[in-house]
Amino acid sequence: MKKRMISMFVALVMVCGMLTTLPQTSYAAQTGLQPGTPEQESMLAQPLEDIDDAIHDAIKDNVMPGAVVLVARNGSIVKWDAYGYALQYADDNFTEVDDPVKMQEDTIFDMASISKLFTAISVMQLWDQDYFGLDDPVSDYLPEYDTKEKRDITIQQLLTHTSGEKAGPSKELYEMDGDREELLEYVMEEPLENEPGEAYMYSDINYITLGVLVERLSGEREDAYVQTHILEPLALSDTMYNPPENLKPRIAATEFQPWTDRGMVWGSVHDEKAWALDGVAGHAGVFSSAEDLATFSQMLLNKGSYQGESIVSKEAFDLMNTNWNEAFPGQNHGLGWDLNQDWYMDILAEEDTLGHTGYTGTSIVVSPKLNTIAILLTNRVHPTRDTVSTNGIRKEVAAKTGSSIYAWNAESMQALVESLQDKGAFSNENTARSLDVHLAAVKRFEETEQTEKVLKHLGGLQNLLEHQRNEGLISDDAYDSLVDGVAYLMGKWRD
Repeated sequence: MKKRMISMFVALVMVCGMLTTLPQTSYAAQTGLQPGTPEQESMLAQPLEDIDDAIHDAIKDNVMPGAVVLVARNGSIVKWDAYGYALQYADDNFTEVDDPVKMQEDTIFDMASISKLFTAISVMQLWDQDYFGLDDPVSDYLPEYDTKEKRDITIQQLLTHTSGEKAGPSKELYEMDGDREELLEYVMEEPLENEPGEAYMYSDINYITLGVLVERLSGEREDAYVQTHILEPLALSDTMYNPPENLKPRIAATEFQPWTDRGMVWGSVHDEKAWALDGVAGHAGVFSSAEDLATFSQMLLNKGSYQGESIVSKEAFDLMNTNWNEAFPGQNHGLGWDLNQDWYMDILAEEDTLGHTGYTGTSIVVSPKLNTIAILLTNRVHPTRDTVSTNGIRKEVAAKTGSSIYAWNAESMQALVESLQDKGAFSNENTARSLDVHLAAVKRFEETEQTEKVLKHLGGLQNLLEHQRNEGLISDDAYDSLVDGVAYLMGKWRD
């Protein structure tokens, strides 16, 4: 009995040792996302706390009525907060309801175009099962594409918005007669805007067609397919198409739409095309929460798996995280995902940073380099789409998330300088080198905990950055990122 107890103890110690030595992504793949603190993940708390002020300011400026922010790193949720209201207005004149609904951390949002990511995962699952090759013509599987104009469009071109399809259908689907199948046929028969492969054009038609591809090959409507092959394996209980009525109190309201005779859209898909297609389409229709999206994102950081469930193969993930649009500079796109888009990813943007935005005010950024997830969900179209753009607050949330990582110490600030140099943010190598030299000095004094000298050299770095900006040696965005980082790092050493 004593030997058995000793053996069990040794085994337990070995397991604990394995868990402590496993890479963070591997640990997260086994255990799932866990609550944590910024400090545990080598992140400064202050930049994450400053997100609160930025969100409150955006709400005051009527950018959106409310929001939820979730930030995770190394499998730990380090920030998860709700702001403002999920339902505040009764009409597009901003008439306030008698009983506004406060935003909660688990509020469910209309994902809008983030739905495209679920379609892309579905497509790549079928690719994993050898249903098709990415270079196969769509016409091999969908007879609607077997025309002179569309015969050569490939599945990869649909995924990367280079098929030549128009942005959307010529007519409003909700004004047309016909059932779902007839409307889908109409969409797929639309004439092209460009020759296949000749231009990038972000297109809902691409993903409506990919949704049809999933349905035809799997034999299941897309909502049923996604439920069985993505949502259930990942235990995403707050993610769905066409939410049931009993979930309405947990859902963020979107737009007042008198033109569709729906009034205030609340609990029903906002996108008129998806609504006409019974709420299930490849480009829109998914509802989800911040926590569920974080799980979905962590699966991608784990290269396709989560808690023992393989959603897509590592090979499929690598293809999704490859820029297929090198012929169209600035339009970096993987299979389904935006890549390296600093207009909303800010300093989180790298060649392999994945992300997507949604028209309703949603956005997601997934950084493999930093093993970090930044999610911002808003109801910016409530009560009308004619409001201030959310791009500013999207960028700021990503910037503050990045600062919390890069401003942790001088060494991480050096990594930021290197990243900015790779992006061409400096006029010459000497500009970046001088910053690196200053930070190397700061690093030496950090190691010996000489606070006064750390602060003195950081002050010198601030002066150097000011000089570089005045001389036109550094881009405005890089200057802002580095000045913010230096200020946060100084704050750490003053505390």
